Parts: sequence; C-alpha cells; structure tokens
Amino acid sequence: MKQTASFFSSALWRILIVALVILFVGVPLVLVLTSQFAYFLVRVEPQEVGVQFQGGQIKDIVGPGVYSDFGLYVELRKVSSQAIPFNVRDEEIITKDKQRIGLVVTGDALRPGIARKDVLLANWAQYSQLYLDDVVAQERVKSLAQQAMKVCVGERPFDDAIIGTARDELRNCIDDELSKLAEIYGLVIQNVVVPEVVLSPEVQAALDAIVQSRLETEKAAQDKLRAEAQAQAEQARQEGEIRVEQSRIQEETKQQTILAQLEQEKIRAQQAVIQAEKANELAKVEAERSIIEAQKSNDLFSAQQDLEINRALAVAAAEKAKADLAAQLALAELYANSPAYLQLQIAQANASALNATDKVIFTPEGTTPTIVLPGPGITPTVNTTPR
Repeated sequence: MKQTASFFSSALWRILIVALVILFVGVPLVLVLTSQFAYFLVRVEPQEVGVQFQGGQIKDIVGPGVYSDFGLYVELRKVSSQAIPFNVRDEEIITKDKQRIGLVVTGDALRPGIARKDVLLANWAQYSQLYLDDVVAQERVKSLAQQAMKVCVGERPFDDAIIGTARDELRNCIDDELSKLAEIYGLVIQNVVVPEVVLSPEVQAALDAIVQSRLETEKAAQDKLRAEAQAQAEQARQEGEIRVEQSRIQEETKQQTILAQLEQEKIRAQQAVIQAEKANELAKVEAERSIIEAQKSNDLFSAQQDLEINRALAVAAAEKAKADLAAQLALAELYANSPAYLQLQIAQANASALNATDKVIFTPEGTTPTIVLPGPGITPTVNTTPR
C-alpha cells in the first residue's frame, strides 16, 4: 500500500511539472506563433481606424468595432483619428523689408479617417509612421508650420505682419500654406491661430518710437483739423443766424400776404353766398306760386271731370233702371190688358206651390183650423169651430 501511494504521488508530481512547463513555455510559444496567423476580438475604438493586413499587404480599412481574422501573417493596426495639437514658436523670421520678428502659431492636424481611407491606402507605404506615432506626426507638422510661417512673413512688409487686420491676412496665409504642405502627407490642418507676435527689445523700442511719433503727428493734425472745424462751425453758426432772421422776416411777409388774400377771398365768398341766398329766395317764391297755380288748375279740372262723370253715371243709372223695369212694365201691361191671363197665372202659381205630400184643408172664411198630430192613443181631429 505504501508503494502504491508513493507511485501515485510521484506520478502526480510529474504531471504537475509537465503542466507548469506547458503553462510557462508552451502558451507563450503558441501565442508567438499564432500572432502571425490570427488575431481575436481586437477592438477598434470610436476615435480610431483599423488597418487590416494579410501577407504584408493592406487587406481593408475598417471603422470602429471588434474584429478577428485568420490567415498567413494577418495583423490589425490602429490609427488614431483624434486631432494632434501643435504649437510652433519661431523668433527668427525676416520680413520683406528686412525686419526681424517672431511668431507663435498653434493649430490641429488630423490624420485620414474612415471617410478618407483612399488617402490612407495611397500614403501608407511612405507615411505609415506619421499615422501610427503621434510624436512623429507632431514634429513633422511643426516643421511644415515653420516653413509656412517663413513664406508668409517673407512676402510681407513689417507693418502688414503685425498691425491691424493685416495680421488676420497673415494667419489666413499661414493656414493656406500649411494646408498645402500637409496635404502631401494626407494630413488636414484646422484651427490655425497666430496668438502672439514676438519682437526683439530693439525692434519693440523702435516700434514704440514710431508709434509715438505717429500718434503725435496724428494728434497735431487732429488739433489743426479741430481748430479749422471750430472756426468753420462758428462762421456757419453766424451765417445760420443771419439766414434764420432773413427767413423769419420773409416768412412773416409771406404769411401777411396770405392772410390778406384769404380775407379778400372770404369777403368775395360772403358776397357770393348773399347773392345765392337772394336768388334761392326768389326761386323759392316763384316755385311756390307755380305750385299754387298748378294745384288750382288741377282742382278745377278735377271738379269738371267729376261733374261730367256724375252726369254720365246718372244717365247710365236711368237707362239701367228702364232696362231693369222694362220686362216688369211689359208684364204689368199684359196683365192689365188680359184679366183672364192673369187668373191663369195665379192658378198656375198656386198649383206649383203645392207638392204631392201637401194636405189642404178648406175652412169657411173667418175660421182658424186646429190641427192635432196623431200619436199613440190619439185620434186625428180637425177643429173648425168659428172664432
């Protein structure tokens, strides 16, 4: 039993030693070997661009994400797309008029991103170190900026390099010149600023003297102009007062003339109104007289017409009455001339007045008949007793 336990113990130690050897020797060896043939889950950050290689050649350029690949000598290298700030100071620049000044220029340089991957592909063989190393890229941009500064300052006189809006033109020149130089390397230049112009003490003193002299000259000129302006202003004031007084007198005369004309026009207008009122009164009286005469004529004519109408109506009424009574008069004349015919007409009238259902009771003259209607238990009775 002790030999068996010893055997298993020694075997366990051998296995442990082999595992440690594999861990410390085999794993690094595998990693070294596989790094040439694969990469796993390599992350490209949002501010980076990934350049995929296979067999020493660029296979593709990819944006942010996680990538893996297998193959012969595959590799993924990352290029930062963040801005590379630069700050360049050059105190030995000669202007066009042989003056020495210094400049400080700052800005940002951008390497090609995924949107400009064609530039990255075209320039990788020559300028890959610029794309992979920030320090190398920064030094190259500084050199280009110094060259642009010398070019732009060298084509300008001293005043145009440091004074007023000309300084903005100098900044634009440096920006354009530096952008042209950086374009060769596929770099983009942004935010170029010239925050400082460096002058030597001698140049600064001379410039201060020039500025002071210029200020004194300008002040003297301004004083002269101010005196002339004051004299002209006083003369203008006096001339203005005279013109104002003349204008006042002319205006008063003009107003008086206008008032007189207005008064005359007022009198003429009043006369015209009076004449018009008189004419209106005469016309009104004449119109009223004409209306009265016309009304009288109309009343007379109306009365005559009414009289004629009444006469015609009377004649027509008489004729109508004759026509209405003609039949009756002829009948009366017939009755008067023919008594027998009259009796016949009376008999016919009486006969036509009786119906088949009528009952006739003949009573002696001077008596009143009494009629009792029949009913249950009532015997019809006719009372013919004289009254």
